[in-house]
Amino acid sequence: MLKKLFKPKYVPYDPKYIELNAEDEKNIRTITDDIKSYIARSDKASNIDYHTRDAHAKGYCALKAKFEILDDIPKEYAQGLYAKAGIHDAVIRLSNGSSRVFADRKLGFAQGLAIKVFDVPGKKLAPGEEDSTTFDYNFINHPVFFCNRIEEYTYLSRLFLELPKYTEKGAIGKAQLAFNWLTNYGSRLPTKESIKTFKAIGGFTRIEPKNTLLYDFHSQGVVRHGDYMAKIRATPTAASVKKVTRRDVDVDAREEALRPLIVEEIREHDYQFDIQIQLCRNLKKQPIEEITTQWQESDTPFVTVARLTLPCQDVPDDGNFEIMENLSFTPFRCLEENRPIGNLQQSRLKAYQVASETRHKLNDVKRREPKSLKETFAKSFF
Repeated sequence: MLKKLFKPKYVPYDPKYIELNAEDEKNIRTITDDIKSYIARSDKASNIDYHTRDAHAKGYCALKAKFEILDDIPKEYAQGLYAKAGIHDAVIRLSNGSSRVFADRKLGFAQGLAIKVFDVPGKKLAPGEEDSTTFDYNFINHPVFFCNRIEEYTYLSRLFLELPKYTEKGAIGKAQLAFNWLTNYGSRLPTKESIKTFKAIGGFTRIEPKNTLLYDFHSQGVVRHGDYMAKIRATPTAASVKKVTRRDVDVDAREEALRPLIVEEIREHDYQFDIQIQLCRNLKKQPIEEITTQWQESDTPFVTVARLTLPCQDVPDDGNFEIMENLSFTPFRCLEENRPIGNLQQSRLKAYQVASETRHKLNDVKRREPKSLKETFAKSFF
């Protein structure tokens, strides 16, 4: 009786969080045009001979993985993808979050973990890929994003793409960034929202330097979780953290400081992340649209629903470069029951599609979605 009385209540999913108006659609076109324009010049921006993603341009490695959906998950958590226990093949891409491919010392420590899970039945939301059997995650090693609404992202995305230029100018560059960020390039006075987003982008500069395998990775935005709404986290297991011997990061010692740390660890031992769900209990404390706001674990805890295993494997020094550059990841390669929600998140549907199509076309590489891990690592696939 007491268990029933004190059973936590979760906020039900509301489809209003995926609705867009005409102005949103117009702004999304502006965002995607900026993405296409940047990718077209990304080779020159990074002084390399290929075109990159507009974010997470520098990949560290692509690794083979296993994704196990656990059994006996509480029913509130066993939703959508997590409703059926089982083990799936997977591939991951670890990357730096910047729009450039520079030496690690110039890029900061915002990093990404992208996961592609194979053999997931059901209709997917990615346009033209409804029959795909893959399911993607796009995580970042920071709990909040730097923007909340599509309207603000139309100009903040341009500033993000040019962050390395501002950084290179030192104090003057930081002052210019602050002015442009807070005032939309001098077109208005600072607002409460622009101050909030500027504070959020500053959080990325304070990420602690360490081996990439030791970070927590976050969805940042909110997703539908069947009947409910949630954030997702990938956190290293305690046993795996103990295995890591290469913990010190010195980006000034050599140009490539992070990739060797990851590759050398995985050559020696396996590694695991717990995939965890944080359900929304209170819209004031856990807002859906305010993804610059962190949901506190004291208010709503994370519950483990799956486990990502990176088996010990032989990885080339380039981190499987061709594979990690030619794979595409989008948070909308997912089931309806697990879709991204919230205003800004809806822009990612078109943005990720346009970015991938543009990059592959400019690199003269056929855009293909692999059906299996074996196919992904086949030399003839890309």
